[in-house]
Amino acid sequence: MDRTCGRWLLLATRAGGVGRAAFVLRVATGGIFVAFGVSKFTKHWSKVHSFRTYGVPSPDSFVYFIGVIETAGGVLLIIGLATKLAALVLSGDMIGAIATAGVKEGGALNLGLAPTLLTTMLFLLWAGSGPVALDPRLLHSLDRERPAAPG
Repeated sequence: MDRTCGRWLLLATRAGGVGRAAFVLRVATGGIFVAFGVSKFTKHWSKVHSFRTYGVPSPDSFVYFIGVIETAGGVLLIIGLATKLAALVLSGDMIGAIATAGVKEGGALNLGLAPTLLTTMLFLLWAGSGPVALDPRLLHSLDRERPAAPG
């Protein structure tokens, strides 16, 4: 795969109604991920206790790791930078949440919100960031920097 194709796969976004929907969903879910990510730091010991009941190895460290993933991923979604990459990582996060907390505890949060967020991340993987984002600007900037083909 050449660099142009890789950039397109990572940064491309769909236009029209799909793009507008991607924008709204990206910002809304980004806010949710930031809130849950920050809670891994502000309510750390409560989260460690929960992660311990899920059987997660090194729950103290793992809570910090997931907090960084969710906070950073949420911020990237909100600003629309590396949207597809953030959506891919956060999809894995939600699969992990469903497989651990969803199986152990069930409930609306673990078996309602987490699958909804997963579905939204899969949509963003397909749709991209939408019209108001840094991804299209970055793609345009990278395309301008690409040297002309010899010949």
